[in-house]
Amino acid sequence: MNKNEKKALISFLSIYVGSIVLLVGLLLSLYYKNELNSVSQQCTMLMKNASNEIKAHILNSYMKKEKLKPLDFKNKDIKYALFDKNKKLIFSNMGNKDEVILNQKNYETSEYTYYVTEIEDDNILVKYIAIQTCSGVQNKDKLKVIMITILILTSIFVAIIACLLAKLLLKPVREKVESMDNFIKDTAHELNTPISVLMTSVSMLKKGKNPEKMMKYIVSSSKQISQLYNDIHFSTFSNLDESVEESFCLKQLVSNSVEYFNDISITKNISIKSELEPTKVKADKNKIQKIVNNLISNAIKYSHNDSEIIVRLKDAVFSVEDFGIGIDKKQQEDIFKRYKRGENSEGGFGIGLDIVKRVAKDYDLNIELKSKINQGSTFYIYLQNILVDVDKREF
Repeated sequence: MNKNEKKALISFLSIYVGSIVLLVGLLLSLYYKNELNSVSQQCTMLMKNASNEIKAHILNSYMKKEKLKPLDFKNKDIKYALFDKNKKLIFSNMGNKDEVILNQKNYETSEYTYYVTEIEDDNILVKYIAIQTCSGVQNKDKLKVIMITILILTSIFVAIIACLLAKLLLKPVREKVESMDNFIKDTAHELNTPISVLMTSVSMLKKGKNPEKMMKYIVSSSKQISQLYNDIHFSTFSNLDESVEESFCLKQLVSNSVEYFNDISITKNISIKSELEPTKVKADKNKIQKIVNNLISNAIKYSHNDSEIIVRLKDAVFSVEDFGIGIDKKQQEDIFKRYKRGENSEGGFGIGLDIVKRVAKDYDLNIELKSKINQGSTFYIYLQNILVDVDKREF
């Protein structure tokens, strides 16, 4: 992963994880406030019930004229203190009775929650009942721990999911970048050969050595560069071009292409033979030209030196047969994909057959490939869908 990819990944994770954590934090904050109120209400209700129970016990003892005995609660978190009307302590089992404030009904310290009530009877010695409990504070602390734990676990979970998503999202981008990097490298490599031949031929021509042969090499190199440029331009901008449908003689078009590529194949001493019959079709001439040119160009690239290529146009089927390296069955499934190439030291952009497939798809033309390793390959294009009625042929 390069520096830019790391930077993009960090930015994505920061925004994604940050926004999710912020949203979860906001929801947890609202939930925490609601639960906090619930805990406070439960605690107040618990102390109020305890206060009422103590008050009832005091009144009962007064009416029976019995000595007041301390009341024990099953809930050991409940402690209480009794004060007279002068706020003098009568009884207390509290942990910290000094924190009791009798003029406040319900309040909380860092450790305890207090609830104070009065007995409205001057004949009774006890005037104030103060209830103390730590359960409210403890429950609030537990609630805080739970909220923080949930936030941390959510952050970790979201971060893991974000990393997985980032990898899934960056994978096709990374593959695209790698494909483009390979494409650029292949461009330099593919252009290197015709440009080198062109420069060498011009140099030799200036010296007057083999002018006829050098001119053939110059023509061949120039046509190779032109073909490469046309493929790149068509592959990149073909969606912008409007199709111009017309009826034309495909035999003449193929014948011109064979003549054109004979000047290119000269560098590998490959002869291109043609077996053509008159065939009239209706389509965009430029696009059909791309099919013909790329199949012939592809055959030249993957043919051995001193071999031959046979171009046929018969019974509404256009085919190009070479006797080169062949294509493995596994590769045959991917060979028409952009930037996919066969095993060949000469490389190639991997866009030629992609162009063929795109044009064939536009006109719903079937493509067939027959190939054997080290024996050669034959590409078939079935033209029935663009064929002009044979009874109305005009050549």
